[in-house]
Amino acid sequence: MKKIFALLLIFLITSTVTAQMKLGKEHSKLNISCQTCHTCEVPTKNDPCLVVCPREKMVTIYQKPEETPELIVIDQLKDRYGPVYFSHRLHAQMSEMSGGCGGCHHFNTTGPILNCNSCHETSRKRNDVSVPDLKGAYHRQCMDCHREWSHSTACNSCHLPIKEVKGTEKEQIAQRLKGRAHPVVLEPVKILYRTESDKGKLVTFYHDDHTKKFNLDCISCHKQESCSSCHDVNKKSSDSKTKVSDASKSKLSFEVQHKNCISCHKDDNCTRCHSDKELMPFDHQRSTGWTLKTYHAKLTCQNCHGSKIPFAKIDKNCISCHKDWDNETFNHAVTGLKLDELHSELGCDDCHADNNYAIKPACDNCHDDLSYPKDLPGKLIRK
Repeated sequence: MKKIFALLLIFLITSTVTAQMKLGKEHSKLNISCQTCHTCEVPTKNDPCLVVCPREKMVTIYQKPEETPELIVIDQLKDRYGPVYFSHRLHAQMSEMSGGCGGCHHFNTTGPILNCNSCHETSRKRNDVSVPDLKGAYHRQCMDCHREWSHSTACNSCHLPIKEVKGTEKEQIAQRLKGRAHPVVLEPVKILYRTESDKGKLVTFYHDDHTKKFNLDCISCHKQESCSSCHDVNKKSSDSKTKVSDASKSKLSFEVQHKNCISCHKDDNCTRCHSDKELMPFDHQRSTGWTLKTYHAKLTCQNCHGSKIPFAKIDKNCISCHKDWDNETFNHAVTGLKLDELHSELGCDDCHADNNYAIKPACDNCHDDLSYPKDLPGKLIRK
């Protein structure tokens, strides 16, 4: 008995150590709160302060952009220049496209957002040179994006020389940013891609279909995108509803060019998108053979096909979704036909043989000389 107990104890200890060592892929990007595994506020490599048995399936703390401050003043390194006034909320509203909050707050731990100087020393002379000093950390976060869209990283694009600081800048900028939100992104209705594919030289992408009909989030396609896609000062803005992209000149690989589409269209034939002529937008009847009428036309794709992308194909038979329909649970008026008192007492299969609602209802179960739609079992309440 003692041997069994000893073996069990060894197994438990080994499992606990293994759980702490096996962090999984891309540990820093896991959707968990750091406090789940670390007991201190600022864990380091030398002192990670791990809890005994961490769990990796907890919900991390997340703050919505509208809950964040509009303006943050960065004024810890004032020498030749005055403080930097950072429009935090405007940046946060588009952060999901470039990695989320973790893009800047990459090692934040429990709850409250930590200041950068919690990890980055103000002095350039430091013991651990693998961690940038505070000035280097600030500039690393900002300069790449600003270099891409303005093609310049002049100091005065963010900084005001110290001799020009009047002391009222914060109030003026705060007033200017008050209540502001990121401008609405002008979305094209469709994009035409010219290609060299032997399956068809033209790909017609209906942006409206994906965002308004299929209700896809922007980050479904635009994840990890550069800000310069919209903010490049050398790029001419266009209000055109149709954009044309010459993909034939692209040097990107097949995988890269198709990465945003392949997750939904992996089982589709190439000719589903490629053609030698411009394709029509998505139409439920044309694409599936089933016309959406009255009540169904008001539903979102997710109502019937689920929220998982790509959408699941479903049986066209109504009973596959509406398993519990009967004259008590179903309000027939939603179809545009309100049944009269006599017919409202009948069972669904009295008019719809075998509960098949895709075909015209029959009257001959009860009537010899009546037919639908010439003779209605009630009153039409919608055209």
